[in-house]
Amino acid sequence: MTSPSQPSPRPAPLPAPHEAVAHLTPGNWDTAVRLLLRKALSEFSHERLLSPTPLGGGRYAVTSDDGDTEYRFTARLMALDHWQVDAGSITRLRGGAEAPLDALAFFTEFRGALGLSDEILPVYLEEIGSTLASTAYKLAKEPVTAGELAAADFQAIETGMTEGHPCFVANNGRLGFGAHEYLAYAPEAASPVRLLWVAAHRDHATFTCSADTDYDSLLRAELGPDTLGRFASVMSGLGLDLADYLLIPVHPWQWWNKIAVTFSSEVAERRIVLLGEGEDEYLAQQSIRTFFNTSHPSKHYVKTALSVLNMGFMRGLSAAYMEATPAINDWLADLIAKDPVLRATGLAVIRERAAVGYRHPGYEAATDRYSPYRKMLAALWRESPVPLLEEGQRLATMASLLHTDRDGNSLAAALIERSGLTPEEWLGRYLDAYLTPLLHSFYAYDLAYMPHGENVILVLEDDAVARAVFKDIAEEIVVMDDGVELPPEVERIRAETPEDMRLLAILTDVFDCFLRHLGAILADRGVLPEDAFWRTVAEAVIRYQRSVPELAERFERYDIFAEEFALSCLNRLQLRNNRQMVDLADPSGALQLVGTLRNPIAPFAPARS
Repeated sequence: MTSPSQPSPRPAPLPAPHEAVAHLTPGNWDTAVRLLLRKALSEFSHERLLSPTPLGGGRYAVTSDDGDTEYRFTARLMALDHWQVDAGSITRLRGGAEAPLDALAFFTEFRGALGLSDEILPVYLEEIGSTLASTAYKLAKEPVTAGELAAADFQAIETGMTEGHPCFVANNGRLGFGAHEYLAYAPEAASPVRLLWVAAHRDHATFTCSADTDYDSLLRAELGPDTLGRFASVMSGLGLDLADYLLIPVHPWQWWNKIAVTFSSEVAERRIVLLGEGEDEYLAQQSIRTFFNTSHPSKHYVKTALSVLNMGFMRGLSAAYMEATPAINDWLADLIAKDPVLRATGLAVIRERAAVGYRHPGYEAATDRYSPYRKMLAALWRESPVPLLEEGQRLATMASLLHTDRDGNSLAAALIERSGLTPEEWLGRYLDAYLTPLLHSFYAYDLAYMPHGENVILVLEDDAVARAVFKDIAEEIVVMDDGVELPPEVERIRAETPEDMRLLAILTDVFDCFLRHLGAILADRGVLPEDAFWRTVAEAVIRYQRSVPELAERFERYDIFAEEFALSCLNRLQLRNNRQMVDLADPSGALQLVGTLRNPIAPFAPARS
């Protein structure tokens, strides 16, 4: 029997049914469809899934698998085969007659060209529908101009993002959220969230932490004596001792949909005990399962397991995988602290200082280590970047540099204008803070990150980039050289990578997946021509290379100024398998390489001696 002292958790608040879909209006939907088709035409053409036929005057056409449907649009072809498509120009013709735009129909009309199997197609369509609904919700919000957002604080910028990943077309799937849960937990909804806490018996739970913390001090700092006392009372009311358990923060959705159901045996036998809500309020970040503490911004982020399908993966957290997380973060923080080049850039990493996870014995016996059933109950605590700030500095997610408002105005352009710097000066400072650490990590240590917009936080000073903060370390970094010496507890980050694919960690992840989009936005808005943009990138690379002449052999071996590099296609991964895009045991083996791209900095290479 449940003790009367045991709390009843609150589910996501239930709006009236019509209120939960108030944003789904014909006008919002039509705009969302047009924006998504613009991205689909652009990115699928970039990945050579579609081959637009030129019609003259900047007009292009693509024809469906059966030849009966044609999409026509205006586009500008830019560096790195980037298609800058005019959303307002898109028309759909069926049998020669104009027909309404229909996003779901688009994917069935081109299912052969896109390689969508019978198994993948309906789930992918569901992700597209969810992505469209998310866009419609953002369109229903009170508009905020790029200029206003450029002057806003850290979390206003974080929750004000409208696009998601710049390459993936289905980038806001979040399959598993109901309409009411979307309003409660999606980052753009900006709804305050209180995390639930459970006690997990130490026989099946593991806690690891950085060298400079421990379980008791971390939990005292995060929860405070009153909440810890309340949790101890819940346990004693059940005849249990909190000392026999580890505390784990849980996403409310995960409790209601997974732990209380899938882990019901553990709850029934009190190996897992619900304690109730914490006192602090959090905001979901762009990664949806990570929370920023708005009650106490200097406290840690909390990253939770969340078994929803989003952008190619079930977003759980593995208890086993989390064990090495603090050690990996300590190793990287120490490497940065000892390297004069990285220190000079101002690079910081916000460490994942502690991790906790529960291993369900039944599912452990029934599954392999990559199974989502092993990723349902775990969490980690990541440092907040707020204590890193100096007077006059503020924070912004790097994803904001690709943000455009309803009228097409660019947040990056607004920052450049506010700074008083020339576009080249502003861009140069940004690249010194962001690109230089990535280059040096690669050339000096064979170390690569996953440095997309959501994984990097920019420190702004006078509206220019002063330095960069990297995050999501343990799950994303990789050492590609077998010869690099690593501590045993950090060995997990080593991954065998073919020699000719290593530099793609910069050329794909930075040039093609981020700078391609930033350069196109600045050129399209008349801020900085393409040639000037890529010349500035090349100058940043040259500045770095000249600062470390001792790495000259490495620069020659991995020539970042090579005329071409392999085109690595992200959407092809998701279209092939939208439940697990990449085999985590062999990440480089999963890459979809299709032809080559002309390197936009090759024309600006330094003269060979």
